[in-house]
Amino acid sequence: MMSPAILLLLALLLGLAGWLAARARAWGYKRAAPNTRLAALPSYHGWYVALWVLVPVLLFVCLWAVIEPQLVTQYVLGTPAAANLPDFGMQRQTMLAEARAVAVGSAQGVFNPDSRALIEPFEQALLRYNIVGVIATLLIGFAGGTWAFLRLKPDFRARTKVERIVMGILLLASLVAVLTTLGIFISLVFETIRFFGMVSPIDFLFGTHWGPDPMGNPANPDPSRYGAIPLFWGTIYIGAIIAMIVAIPLGLMSAIYLTQYANPRWRKWLKPMLEILAGVPTVVYGYFAALTVAPIVRDLAISVGISNASSESALAAGLVMGVMIIPFVSSMADDSIAAVPQAMRDGSLAMGATQSETIRKVLVPAALPGIVAGVMLAISRAIGETMIVVMAAGAAANLSANPLEAMTTVTFQIVAMLTGEGSFDHPATLSAFALGFVLFLVTLALNFIALRVVKRFREAYE
Repeated sequence: MMSPAILLLLALLLGLAGWLAARARAWGYKRAAPNTRLAALPSYHGWYVALWVLVPVLLFVCLWAVIEPQLVTQYVLGTPAAANLPDFGMQRQTMLAEARAVAVGSAQGVFNPDSRALIEPFEQALLRYNIVGVIATLLIGFAGGTWAFLRLKPDFRARTKVERIVMGILLLASLVAVLTTLGIFISLVFETIRFFGMVSPIDFLFGTHWGPDPMGNPANPDPSRYGAIPLFWGTIYIGAIIAMIVAIPLGLMSAIYLTQYANPRWRKWLKPMLEILAGVPTVVYGYFAALTVAPIVRDLAISVGISNASSESALAAGLVMGVMIIPFVSSMADDSIAAVPQAMRDGSLAMGATQSETIRKVLVPAALPGIVAGVMLAISRAIGETMIVVMAAGAAANLSANPLEAMTTVTFQIVAMLTGEGSFDHPATLSAFALGFVLFLVTLALNFIALRVVKRFREAYE
């Protein structure tokens, strides 16, 4: 199979050729009639033709990268060499994958002797469709470039056309996030509906016992084993309560110190050091929680007379998670406080307020939209964390307010249900999509609340 990079390189070469040809033609208009004023610079004529070459070719290359493997496989399956293949199953896919790997040169041989007969058909198919891909790329690029080239005239407003094309490209780029979110939402809804067809939403949303059996009978699941309340509680307790008790005060106080009290030399070093915490991999935090914080929490609990303290606890996971998300709160609060107009500071101080009163009654309220945005971002980050929970909080779905007990979260259970060899038609596997759907709605609700708070205080201080 031809690498898409080759077709992309071919597209760039075609675009460069179109740019040079169009630019030369625009300069030709200028030389033929020196008194003629072009409606756009020659470079815009070049970019107009180049974009009409590149955009259609790039769209074709993306589409071709998806459909070419399917065409190759269909060609091979239609040859006599594929007559002895199993009708369906993993063995059939393995034989095809082995033959394809040898044909493209990524493997030296096959493990299954029956796969050798498929190597030559794969080579023929790859050669055929490689040629088809190159020819189609050339034809599309030439057709787009020719159409654009023939439109060039001295009075042609190439700059306006180029800007419109670029605006369209930027619009498509901005829609990627929207379409991705929509795709995630639709996939979650579809699988959640399948799950609720097996387990009642009432049992799922209000049940207090979580213990899916992946090996149980999918046609007759036990609804009492799919109560997700302990998971929701564990997620909120660890990520939105314990972690926030750590992150919000420390993050906000560090931002106030760095913007109002710290020497510029100290700030130059402390702010980057604080933000380094956001770049530490979560698995490192998980090891730190499991090997350092959790034993300390257990030993402290035992020292005060709690004999049943465990080395896996919600408190250990929440403390480390809070440290992890301090930069999210601190950075947003820092930027928001620094953005408050100097006139508001000066006016407060001129009225006789102390620096601490100015911070409490002027700066923090004025910067509250940014602070709330940082807190909401931190909460969303915390409730989506998995590795720290896996390594420090345990897998037990407990509905308890005791922070020294082991707990689990929605994200941990999603990973647990979707890994392994469980069938996607089993309610235990489909429950992961239902959990993800609920988590999606919770995060969406938090964002709406944050927007309302930000809008309210922004109106108050504008």
